[in-house]
Amino acid sequence: MKKPSLLIIFLTVFIDLIGFGIVLPLLPRYAERFGAHGFEIGAVISSFSLMQFFFSPWWGRLSDRIGRRPVLLISNGASALSYALFAVAAMFQGETGLIVLLISRVAGGICGANLSVASAYIADVTTAENRSKGMGMIGMAFGLGFILGPAIGAFAAGKWGLQAPGWVAAAICAGNFILGCFILVESRVPGMSNAAPRPKFAQWKHTLQQPHVGLLIAVFFLATFCFTCFETTLPLLLASSGLHFDETGIGWLFAYCGLMAAFVQGGSIGRLVKKFGEAKLIWMSLVVVAASLALIPLAAKLGSLLVALGLFAIGSGINRAPTMGLISKNSPVDEQGASLGVAQSFGSLARILGPLFATTLYAQSPKLPYFICGGIALAAGVIAMGRIHDVTSARPATPPNS
Repeated sequence: MKKPSLLIIFLTVFIDLIGFGIVLPLLPRYAERFGAHGFEIGAVISSFSLMQFFFSPWWGRLSDRIGRRPVLLISNGASALSYALFAVAAMFQGETGLIVLLISRVAGGICGANLSVASAYIADVTTAENRSKGMGMIGMAFGLGFILGPAIGAFAAGKWGLQAPGWVAAAICAGNFILGCFILVESRVPGMSNAAPRPKFAQWKHTLQQPHVGLLIAVFFLATFCFTCFETTLPLLLASSGLHFDETGIGWLFAYCGLMAAFVQGGSIGRLVKKFGEAKLIWMSLVVVAASLALIPLAAKLGSLLVALGLFAIGSGINRAPTMGLISKNSPVDEQGASLGVAQSFGSLARILGPLFATTLYAQSPKLPYFICGGIALAAGVIAMGRIHDVTSARPATPPNS
């Protein structure tokens, strides 16, 4: 495992996710300021993931053809521009501001290739034995980015006004682009794949038909779906519960979850994979997620809530790395970027559908989304237990013209 390369890609993803974390909590407030309500706010929030769903496989396949470095640099530069548009939107009023805001999120989603291509980068520079440990670094970057990002955004908005978070995020991503130009090295072996990107639906079909990859992506989709339902409804649940959390308290609880997840993903995942294997970790983590989702709405005291949230963060934090590791191992070596891009697309689909599903159930009963998603996670764990198995090495490259 090439540690300098892993550190560089960790910094790239970490800085990118700080920018994402800065603007994400502010989106509803921005949209409301421009007169949006209900479905319109949801459409603005979902637009980023909707674009990622369609474009991540294409970026992944392109990175297989031209290399990871240029795609990551394009993504960083485009992200800086999209966050600048986010800041510019605050200069307008009403429908014009809402349109600029929507364009900024659509543009960011189209060019938001960092996670899928970074996963492919890690697959390039790690051995099969250390693959999940490397993938865990993305999870740690994700958790840390979502701890620092919202805090920076809240400080900037309070200190300099609503335009400031967008400009700060743009500056951070521009700095990430400049840093990448100097320190980011290419990870793809020259000549590994010169095939042109397949049309997106053909790529999805091709990837999902790879042995075991389709099942792993389905498990990843369900795990992401449950996580999105959790993060969508938790603020509502905490505000209406007997514990009466305000926005500051809710923010600290999310930071606590991020810290727990980052600790597991960055510090323990390698040892856990060696002890249990990737396949076993996948179903065990889903069982932990299922149990914690059932416990969260029943927590009547802060201590029990922290235990339930900690279990959820640990289960969710463990799940991603071995799942991504097995997807890469079950994919031909010249298609790992494309396969991880398809997985990222289905993660985006889960982030589109999850909030709609969760808020509909929450309107019926605040506990209902947690119990139903707990059942979904448990079902996914049972399926994974019986049908997902460890793989020791990646598949050979795809034969020409296949």
